[in-house]
Amino acid sequence: MSSTSDKAKGLANEAVGNIKQGVGKVTGNDKLRAEGVIQEKKGEVQQAVGDTKDAVKKATK
Repeated sequence: MSSTSDKAKGLANEAVGNIKQGVGKVTGNDKLRAEGVIQEKKGEVQQAVGDTKDAVKKATK
């Protein structure tokens, strides 16, 4: 996977995670809120992977 696609998927996961957290909070659904937190963290990791790939590319040039 390219660094750009990692970053894009990361942003999407963060956004969906934030939405799930909000809906879970409003509806009192703790399970949905927890899923949102996990998905948001997954997105943060995906973005970090993309950043690392970019750094490696720049370092090897």
